[in-house]
Amino acid sequence: MARMIDLYTAATPNGHKVSIALEELGLPYEMHVLDLARGVQKEPWFLAINPNGRIPAIVDRGAEDFAVFESGAILLYLAEKTGRLLPQDAKSRSRVVQWLMFQMGGIGPMMGQANVFFRYFPEKIQPAIDRYQGECKRLFRVLDTHLQQHEYLAGDYSIADIAHWAWVRTHRWSGVEIDDLPHLQRWVETIRARPAVQKGILMPPSMRENGPDREEKERQFAEQARKMVEMGQSRQSGV
Repeated sequence: MARMIDLYTAATPNGHKVSIALEELGLPYEMHVLDLARGVQKEPWFLAINPNGRIPAIVDRGAEDFAVFESGAILLYLAEKTGRLLPQDAKSRSRVVQWLMFQMGGIGPMMGQANVFFRYFPEKIQPAIDRYQGECKRLFRVLDTHLQQHEYLAGDYSIADIAHWAWVRTHRWSGVEIDDLPHLQRWVETIRARPAVQKGILMPPSMRENGPDREEKERQFAEQARKMVEMGQSRQSGV
């Protein structure tokens, strides 16, 4: 039996990128959920794995306990380890990496800031909300235009799609609708239907998933995040 990968994570888009990839690739892993509100990600044992003190991170027990941090780097490592979800030829590989970097440098940071100012910040600063929601919508339009001519972002389904989908599916939490972006909507639903994706987003389940007490869980989630911002911990949240 292959040695297991240890996944250190939480129910965030960046965490779900990795759990979805692990499920898609069929790699055995053990999940360790970190309590970000308690600052577990800043404890010395975890900083030895990721000096930046953020999730996700993995330790590949089958590769001499090799540690990898940063969600995009983890996706690349897993794809290269298995030879899947990332093409082998230089041009096709580059296309996937380009779209992966588009998510890492654009979609993720802009949606993250939209979440902070729209949901968590103790006071409403409307210019900041407008700025980040507007940039999210602009980036969504880029995706929608590209997906008009492509089933997936870079040829076949790849780690680029996984990285984007984990964030884009949470667009309503950022206060940005995609009702007027039909190609992006089609892509979101296509990926949502994949069995490995359905399993991966439950590793671990988000407090914001559908359920009878969803509104209360969303309120609790937002309140917890708001307290972290108010205590000046937003830069140390580990997400």
